[in-house]
Amino acid sequence: MRPYKACSCRDPETKRLLGKKCPDLSKKGHGGWYARYEAPKSADGKRRQPRIGPFDTEKACKEALAKALGTAVNPKAHDERKTTLGQYLERRYTWRTSEAETGEGLKKSTLDAEREAIDLYLSPGLGHIKVVELDDEHIRELYAAMRKINRPDEQAERTEILRRLQEVRATRHGRRLHSRPISESRIRRVHAVLHGALADAQKLSKIRTDNPADGVWRSKGGKRKQGRAKPLLWTAERVAAWEKTGAVPGKVMVWTTDQCGNFLDFAEASGERLYPAFHLDAYYGPRRGELVGAEEKDLSLERKRLHVLQAQADDELDDTKTDAGYRQIPLDDETVRVLKAWHKRKLEERLQWGEAYRDAGRVFSYEDGTALKAEYLSSRFRILLERHANIRAKGKEGWPAERIARRFRTTEAAVEVALRLVLPPIRFHDLRHGAATMLIAAGVDDKFVSEVLGHASVAFTKDVYAVVAEELAEDATRRIAAFIPRQNRLSAVGASNVPSGG
Repeated sequence: MRPYKACSCRDPETKRLLGKKCPDLSKKGHGGWYARYEAPKSADGKRRQPRIGPFDTEKACKEALAKALGTAVNPKAHDERKTTLGQYLERRYTWRTSEAETGEGLKKSTLDAEREAIDLYLSPGLGHIKVVELDDEHIRELYAAMRKINRPDEQAERTEILRRLQEVRATRHGRRLHSRPISESRIRRVHAVLHGALADAQKLSKIRTDNPADGVWRSKGGKRKQGRAKPLLWTAERVAAWEKTGAVPGKVMVWTTDQCGNFLDFAEASGERLYPAFHLDAYYGPRRGELVGAEEKDLSLERKRLHVLQAQADDELDDTKTDAGYRQIPLDDETVRVLKAWHKRKLEERLQWGEAYRDAGRVFSYEDGTALKAEYLSSRFRILLERHANIRAKGKEGWPAERIARRFRTTEAAVEVALRLVLPPIRFHDLRHGAATMLIAAGVDDKFVSEVLGHASVAFTKDVYAVVAEELAEDATRRIAAFIPRQNRLSAVGASNVPSGG
């Protein structure tokens, strides 16, 4: 089993391969290193001694021989020695898809994400490498190439693996559709797919004796992964700083109760068709996919309950994000009133569309009854915030409310609402964070809040929202005198300024 050197030179007379007998083997760079090892016998009992090689050095040959000897004791591993990672990923994906079809496997959204990881990264990057030969250096090289995609130095240091990744990325009219760099969280998700596949190759398929993906992950710059971004409250001080610099102090920002109420008043006064969806999200925080996936049969206005049984991440219904997401949300009287008005409006739209109406059976839909796309909700939310900001800008320029209303094709009532209060920027999903914060600040039981939001545990709810809820309560305390004792305070101030008798 010792490595030996051989070449492909032939005898000039007999034309037979010289192999180990070539006189030029002592010359540097001539020939390569090979080795044979004892493999399990074939099905008919015949002896097998496979050869591995060629290798440039004896050391490389010895390392490969050690790997081969490690799999030689396992007949299945030996039979799979030529299986590439791409082949194994496809085989495993077929298994997982068939399991999902029985109702026992993964959700469709999870399978779709795994399919994307295979097609865009794992197969083009590492698919050609044999499973038994894959090592941690290959994996690190893939992640390094992923980090260069859509960055300024993408072309400057273009490696072979980066070229393969670039070739599979979608383009239209010569331009790449996805123009943002690959995030560390995306690389982590790809790593999870690869690690799972190699774990199956080790424990189920017995192709390997180890998992080369173990311990590979390193976050960008060698830093440890930061925890979940905690929400920050848009206090008066932070709003003032934002208006001066334009800098948003955190990734996840939450409105105060006044700011949230101003937005809902503005949306309602503007005649925004999807105001009921914004109202429901601001009050109880269902996820965006849960909002557009909610069906009429799961909403009972008589019992004041909305059952959350599914979600729509893309264009198809799927299960909720977690098992805890399968829940019911109790509704207050005001929300019931808003949703009853919404049902009346949908009935009017059905009559207007007539036979062209396509009832998707959803609580929230387009005017023709078809199911909403999740991104449409976010788009309408952004439009409302931009309109609110533009109205305030015109107000600062001295425009009268009537002129502003004509300019932005809205109502004077909406203009008056917008001029009352500045609305700092948040994302649509931050309405959910705001709902959680306000429920906790209002003294609602933590367990109830956790169940309404569909969190996996009460501990998670408290860990994420406790601090900002406390900040909200303190912010309200500082300003409460401006709301409740206004008349008394003004009277007291007036009395203090009245001259004494004489």
